[in-house]
Amino acid sequence: MIHEHQYRSLGTSGIMVSPLGVGTNKWMQGRNDEPVSQVAQSFLDAGGNFFDTAEVYGLGKSERLLGTCLQQNTRPVVVASKFAPWPYRLSCRQFMDALDASLSRLGLPAIDLYYIHWPFTFLKVETLMDMMAQAVEAGKVRAVGVSNFNAGQMRRAAARLARYDIPLAANEVHYSLLHRKPEVNGVLDACRELDVALVAYYPLEAGRLKSKETSSSSSTSISAKQEGELRKTLTEIANKRGKSVSQVSLNWLLRRDKHVIPIPGATSARHVLDNVDMLSWEMADEEFAAIDQASSPLHHEYQRQ
Repeated sequence: MIHEHQYRSLGTSGIMVSPLGVGTNKWMQGRNDEPVSQVAQSFLDAGGNFFDTAEVYGLGKSERLLGTCLQQNTRPVVVASKFAPWPYRLSCRQFMDALDASLSRLGLPAIDLYYIHWPFTFLKVETLMDMMAQAVEAGKVRAVGVSNFNAGQMRRAAARLARYDIPLAANEVHYSLLHRKPEVNGVLDACRELDVALVAYYPLEAGRLKSKETSSSSSTSISAKQEGELRKTLTEIANKRGKSVSQVSLNWLLRRDKHVIPIPGATSARHVLDNVDMLSWEMADEEFAAIDQASSPLHHEYQRQ
């Protein structure tokens, strides 16, 4: 069960979210409606409130299915979605049209957290933030986020938004025990400095951090051996605690920094409840240190890149 005192803030936006969200990139209307409905219901029943989607997930099917699920519940939720800055989208009108389309699919009057999905665009970061500010002023967006932005781009986004007295609320990036790049490329430091949430996607590496056993298809490379050592440490702690490897992995991320909010995907109620259960225990200092050490070779790989 998730309790409100465990909630974390989306920067200084004033929006509080459960310390664990649900990623919906595999939610597709017309394909897995009933299991996904059970995921949403179970997550809300367990005290969760944070759902993450994007217009590009299933070309809108994820947003539509999430919107349908939300219509079946009356409890307050926090919904995040993303604007895809395709090369041909260069005007504020195109930005607002995309936002309106997402709102329509979600069935919402406003999106709680709206991201720029990636920084690869002909538009300047400042221009994108000017568009976001207009959306906030129009009452269609409550908080502004970026996704896959580096530390410098984050600072530029925050500085531009400050002209409008709007804080940068979050940067959604790839972060897990097998991908600790945000710790060495300045993104986590920037989140601390700017007081911005680091929303972690792929926190379980699409299932690689769920199993207690190394895949038989793993190679014998150095990186595979390092991953094996990490998995061994995670498994030992999981067995000792009576928890799953995924629960231990998510618990470590939350313990790593108060700004981190993982959003593992879930397409079954069993998966989402297993993820939520990782909040029922507190990792000991020595357990955290052991996992940190076991994953440090992977961590240091990024320092040489």
